[in-house]
Amino acid sequence: MTVQQIKEIFQTSVTVKQQVIADDALLERVQRVAEAIVRCYRQGGKVLFCGNGGSAADAQHLAAELSGRFYTDRDPLDAEALHVNTSYLTAVGNDYGYDQVFSRLVKARGRSGDVLIGMSTSGNSPNVLRALEEARRLGMVTVGMTGATGGKMAPWCDLLLNVPSTDTPRIQEVHMLMGHTICQLVEAELFAAGR
Repeated sequence: MTVQQIKEIFQTSVTVKQQVIADDALLERVQRVAEAIVRCYRQGGKVLFCGNGGSAADAQHLAAELSGRFYTDRDPLDAEALHVNTSYLTAVGNDYGYDQVFSRLVKARGRSGDVLIGMSTSGNSPNVLRALEEARRLGMVTVGMTGATGGKMAPWCDLLLNVPSTDTPRIQEVHMLMGHTICQLVEAELFAAGR
């Protein structure tokens, strides 16, 4: 490993972020996701996240930013990553199949007007896809965070945040940037002085 190789990795990450910055339509969808979440919270709703592997870690991270705090010392917001109960996850995975681990919780917890954010770099994770299908059936707002094509998830997403890359680590880096941006916008809108 050389310093030049490290620079190339960093530059690849920067290049993907520059492509996002240049894509006004994608940035407008980021804004629309934040607006949908604000509407959801103002109506007493919740935000649910799901993903596998690194996307599960990112889902849990973003749920914590909303339910804990981002910049502001403020009241908590109802947000949860659907994989955090390992007893549930392993029981449903064993009894019904791993494809249903998220959709069953969406069915139990989701309500019309809530938001589901499904995270999958390929856009093809069967359990995330089933969760989006169930959320759509319930009248939830469905958001997909994916790579370039959106994969099989694309038609099930009201708002698709598809990072212009097929490189999993670079996609996940931008998912976190988008997620942090959304959390910042939501927090600022809901907890601005005088609101």
